[in-house]
Amino acid sequence: MILQCAVLFAFMALGEFVVYFTGVPIPSSIVGMILLAVALKLRIVREMWVNKISDFLVKNLGFFFVPAGVGVMNCFGLISEQWLPIAGASVVSTFLIIAFTGRIHQLIRKLGSHRNELYRE
Repeated sequence: MILQCAVLFAFMALGEFVVYFTGVPIPSSIVGMILLAVALKLRIVREMWVNKISDFLVKNLGFFFVPAGVGVMNCFGLISEQWLPIAGASVVSTFLIIAFTGRIHQLIRKLGSHRNELYRE
């Protein structure tokens, strides 16, 4: 399990280096996880090298939201003053995300069916 943690930390560090040297405005943890996903897809990293630690982290995912919840509780005054813009932004962004996700899904299905038709011929 320690070796699996080392693989995850190595990709997080790699993401840190990429962000530091390129100045990309994306969190380094996100860059690291994208690099890990690419490495898994290209079979540079085997799934068995990270499966136990990833299962453990997913099963305990709720604990990672505790600091955010405490942060929200510390901002109740601000939230009570700005509830209307917060609620409006939440509703609008939810609808935009649903619409965008639906469009991307339709596009992928359309491209997938087109690809399958090419292979049948």
